[in-house]
Amino acid sequence: MLPIDVAAHGSRWRRRHPLEKALLGLGLTVTAVCLPPWPGGPLVAAATLAVLLGPAGVAGRQLWRAFRIPLGFCFTGALPLLVAVGGPTGFVSLAPEGPRHAAELLLRTSAASLGVLLFAFTTPVSDVLPRLVRAGVPAPVVDVALVMYRIGFLLLDSMTQVRRAQAARLGHAGRAAVWRSLAGLAATSFVRAFDRAARLQDGLAGRGYDGALRVLVPETALSWRFLAASGALLAVLITLTLTLKGLYL
Repeated sequence: MLPIDVAAHGSRWRRRHPLEKALLGLGLTVTAVCLPPWPGGPLVAAATLAVLLGPAGVAGRQLWRAFRIPLGFCFTGALPLLVAVGGPTGFVSLAPEGPRHAAELLLRTSAASLGVLLFAFTTPVSDVLPRLVRAGVPAPVVDVALVMYRIGFLLLDSMTQVRRAQAARLGHAGRAAVWRSLAGLAATSFVRAFDRAARLQDGLAGRGYDGALRVLVPETALSWRFLAASGALLAVLITLTLTLKGLYL
């Protein structure tokens, strides 16, 4: 399993209803996107970090390891806003409002990413997918997602084993060996993907699969206190952002 999935299964909020955590995490994400980037972005990011490191109990090192990847995409998406292509100043030139637009985009996207990570660090995928059927999502779509989720981890485990075996046989000793090992890894993973899929299909057929995967979903009652606190936090962030925005204007 990926580290973020391990953290989600061991989270303090694992037994909470996914809807509660979706309201909080995705609500913070929508708030970060919709509010003015300054001061909305820093306020939403600070509140999300406080929840992640405090009540949710996420370790700071785990959070940084997961956050640095989307943060890199945030920087990559903001960099093109610094330049303008064409125009009287030349083929490529610095955009007049580029730094401001890039900073605004970076504030929005980084704060929104933290909101998504709050939901991911506290809610395993296996708790969310079975409940989607009750929410109106077609059962075949949920079944495909469950199967792909399972196969994804199996393939990652197979690739790790192959890479470990290649390293033990000096498969990474030189540049040519690395390229040969990568080619072998790709070919082996491709073959194993079909083999895993066929074995999974045979296993489902042997268990009387009739087009629907039925799994037990633990009954969890909604905590209205948690929902009220989440709504209050979002309301405070919106009010504080709009108030400070008016003062700056």
